[in-house]
Amino acid sequence: MSYEDSVLDHTISRRRLLKGVAGGLGGAALGALLGRDARAESTVHFPARAKRIIYITLIGGASHVDLFDPKPALTKWDGKACPPGLMEGKRFAFLRGESLLKASPFEFTRAGQSGAELSTLLPHLHEIADDITLVRSMQTDEFNHTQAQLLLLTGIGRFGRPSMGSWLSYGLGSENEDLPTFVTLVQGAYPGSGNAAWGSGFLPTVHQGVEFRSRGEPVLFLSNPPGIDPGARRDIIDATNRLNEREFEEYADPEIETRIQQYEMAYRMQSSVPGLMDISDEPAEVLEAYGAQPGGQGFANQCILARRLSERGVRIVQIFDAGWDHHTAIDNILPAKCEGVDRPSAALVRDLAQRGLLDETLVVFSTEFGRTPMAQGIGMTGLEALSAGRDHHSDAFSVWLAGGGVRAGHIHGETDELGFSVTRDPVHVHDLNATILHLLGIDHERLTYRFQGREYRLTDVAGEVVHGLLA
Repeated sequence: MSYEDSVLDHTISRRRLLKGVAGGLGGAALGALLGRDARAESTVHFPARAKRIIYITLIGGASHVDLFDPKPALTKWDGKACPPGLMEGKRFAFLRGESLLKASPFEFTRAGQSGAELSTLLPHLHEIADDITLVRSMQTDEFNHTQAQLLLLTGIGRFGRPSMGSWLSYGLGSENEDLPTFVTLVQGAYPGSGNAAWGSGFLPTVHQGVEFRSRGEPVLFLSNPPGIDPGARRDIIDATNRLNEREFEEYADPEIETRIQQYEMAYRMQSSVPGLMDISDEPAEVLEAYGAQPGGQGFANQCILARRLSERGVRIVQIFDAGWDHHTAIDNILPAKCEGVDRPSAALVRDLAQRGLLDETLVVFSTEFGRTPMAQGIGMTGLEALSAGRDHHSDAFSVWLAGGGVRAGHIHGETDELGFSVTRDPVHVHDLNATILHLLGIDHERLTYRFQGREYRLTDVAGEVVHGLLA
């Protein structure tokens, strides 16, 4: 190198100097940010009762008065106008003016030593009644699907916030380097909230849920394209990551670091995922218990995949089942929907228990709101009664939980004689989320992330742990 070349090589332009200084300051800020993230990923605020969670959501609003909360008084009110003032000041998606009450056409029977009264549409849930906590006093602030799903799963009824799974990924970190921390399984149509239900919002995107499919390519675009073998893919990733590392050093953008991590995870998943998603190696009696079929894509397959993911260290598995929005013909449609989820969900709880995993795995079975005790339809006699459904209802609904430190064989809260309002021990969705985080060792008020000048958390500015649900 000549003297002139040497001088030119060491000359720093004003633009380059300012860029370097900015990068240095950004790197220092990033170091603090990553330090905070690292602490969050290893922080539990107190001993956890559960290490992981399987969260089942029935999209559309499952009817509590037909499934979980028997109301004999509705029988005497069947086909009659609502009591005066019942609907005053209340908002519904479709009901307007005078409405007629509708009794449940389905019987309820007692189950287990707890004596919980459950619909006969859920015979398998009867078998695990002593293993679950049934919450009959849930409440939400939203009566439309998208907003209610967002409130339940992100803590606010608007787009843009991190999902519960992303908060847990951020707070707990991973137990398996070859699989994502947070996996989503969708059965049927997507929720109205779309992938915001498992999105990372303003958290680093490494905490976003990864959608797995039970049929076809398990994760889209994971496999190598034609003509690319594993060695070539490794070379491509290495070269790409070197470029990303240079960009990271220069611009200190945390999303570049996330991109590097995701490329590496995708490469490892090429080996770990295909065998995981193939349930043909499950014993015949296990497949029978769930009602699952190798190569199938129903809810039963999703439940058995959730167990396989959980036992391999995936922290958060989220299952969505669509088709619970029964504005019409609830008498005919609800039995078929229950048949599809009752057996697999009960089998999941029993399977986890038999494998010694239930004590450290929290299972949540939820929906975004309930259904009205009033009918949605033009009349209540003859064929018209069979065609009737129920509207959305935010003031009362039911969920159940199992394993992971919850109080087994317990019924929490109650509603009035019509199932319209909560009369004892109300549990808001913020309270449910605070309790879920508590079971996983997290103080919901302390798991925060600073964004746009303020600290955010899953439960926003509300939520209390429901100690009555804890074992």
